[in-house]
Amino acid sequence: MNDENYVDFFRQTSPYIHAHRGKTFVIAISGEAILAPNFHSMVHDIALLHSLGMRIVLVHGARAQVDYRLQLSNMSVAFTQHTRVTDSEAMQCVKEAVGSTRLTIESELSMGLPNSPMHGAHIRVVGGNFITAKPIGVQDGVDFQLAGQVRGVDSDAIDQQLVSGSMVLISPVGFSPTGEAFNLSYQDVASHVAIALSAEKLILISQAGAINDKDRLLRSLSLAQLAELQETLKDPEHTELLGTASMACYGGVERVHLVGYQEDGALLRELFTREGSGTLIMKECAEVIRPASIEDVGGILSLITPLEDQSILVKRSRELLETEITRFKVVVHPEGLIIGCAALYPTTVSEVGEVACVAIHPEFHNQGIGARLLSEIESDGQGRGMNELLVMTTTTAHWFLEKGFNEANIRDLPENKQSMYNYQRNSRIFCKAI
Repeated sequence: MNDENYVDFFRQTSPYIHAHRGKTFVIAISGEAILAPNFHSMVHDIALLHSLGMRIVLVHGARAQVDYRLQLSNMSVAFTQHTRVTDSEAMQCVKEAVGSTRLTIESELSMGLPNSPMHGAHIRVVGGNFITAKPIGVQDGVDFQLAGQVRGVDSDAIDQQLVSGSMVLISPVGFSPTGEAFNLSYQDVASHVAIALSAEKLILISQAGAINDKDRLLRSLSLAQLAELQETLKDPEHTELLGTASMACYGGVERVHLVGYQEDGALLRELFTREGSGTLIMKECAEVIRPASIEDVGGILSLITPLEDQSILVKRSRELLETEITRFKVVVHPEGLIIGCAALYPTTVSEVGEVACVAIHPEFHNQGIGARLLSEIESDGQGRGMNELLVMTTTTAHWFLEKGFNEANIRDLPENKQSMYNYQRNSRIFCKAI
């Protein structure tokens, strides 16, 4: 990457940095991911999120580490319903494996060598008895013994640590009021913590994101699509992963990301690029079109400024945009970024409105977003008693013709628009009855 590419990349990530700062992310990382060769880099990426102002709760798994401890002890433990039946001897192996794994993570987060990504990070990692657990009990005749379920999350205590600037590290072990320790699913812990904290994101770092029956990665899923996919799955680990995502979304978590651990930098690509690297799951995964608010001014400016520089759009100052913001509608990507906008202005003829400042981010061209946005503008105009729309454009004449507009001339414009017509721009004029 040369200097120019680096600058462009950094500028492109800045909207995501602004959007994510101060938000609570629960990151669940599997035991297999901790054993992966690139775990060292993965921890650096998580530390980077913390340094950029994101409130991080890190929940780790330890299934692979527990398997290894059991093997060393020549113990064989049954799995039923994808859950380990945990007696007192197996629980000792669980404690050893979880403790060792936790120390590995803490040591990685404590690094600060010069010339390393962790230099100067000074991350304070905090743990505690945040999770109250209860036994699974006997199901279908099987006594799961010390295998447990999450009973409660001390969200106030976790939030206090996040407010103080600490990263919270939670292990898949919970405690009952009587002092017993229970072996828990790290995914179950992560989803309960995310729900209890009303986290903006739950990020599950495990196998690659959701895969369909043709082994194709699905970049985004709504809950309805997720339910359809679950019906076709045969892999129990994949089923458990998607079940966790579904539970979190229904519990109020806005976004769940499924990220693979084998690809270096996958976490950063998922959070700081539009295409991502894994699967985004939301209740509704389509772009949202809504009226613009004053908070959208910065996003609209970043969208229209390149077009203004090319003289495709008329320049608008921030001050002017702020005063006219109620005339705009915006298209919001599922990740919260503005990827489209358009405005509807009144004219001196009450039945005629002007469509202006139509812009769609280049990465989302040819996806029907502009047509949906124009349809919203037309509906808005009808609601205001308008029966005709006009538009003046220098470069998108064919697009408006395809959308039912007919070419007109200057004398067809309302009086105020005729007097303001810019002959240097020589814009073509189109009208459409609505």
